[in-house]
Amino acid sequence: QVQLVESGGGLVQAGDSLRLSCAASGRTFSISFMGWFRQAPGKEREFVAVLRRIGGFINYADSVKGRFTVSSDNAKNTMWLQMNSLKPEDTAVYYCAGSLRGYSTTYNNGNFYDYWGQGTQVTVSS
Repeated sequence: QVQLVESGGGLVQAGDSLRLSCAASGRTFSISFMGWFRQAPGKEREFVAVLRRIGGFINYADSVKGRFTVSSDNAKNTMWLQMNSLKPEDTAVYYCAGSLRGYSTTYNNGNFYDYWGQGTQVTVSS
C-alpha cells in the first residue's frame, strides 16, 4: 500500500550537519502524519519528530529541539530531517514512519504508525 525508503545517513563528526530523506510511494495520499524515530544499540526506539502533511502540525523530541528540522513536500512525496550540530548521542538507526490516523494523540509512540522504512544509519564521532 505504502512504501517508505530512507536515505542520507552516514559517518560525520560532532558539530556537523546531515540531511535525511524519506521517499514515499504507493498510496501516499492516505498518510496523514509522518514521523522520524531512531534506535541506538541497547536502547528502545525513540521518537524524534512528527509532521502532519496537512494542517501545519510539527513536534520534536526535547533532545533535538533547536537542532533538527522536519519538512515535507507532498507533491514530491518526500520528507526530510535536517540535522544540525550533531552530537555523538545522536548516533542511531533513523526510521521514517507514516500514519493513517486522522488526528494526533500518541504520535510519539511507534504504535501510532502504520508504515515504516528500512532505516538509515547515522554515526557521529567525537
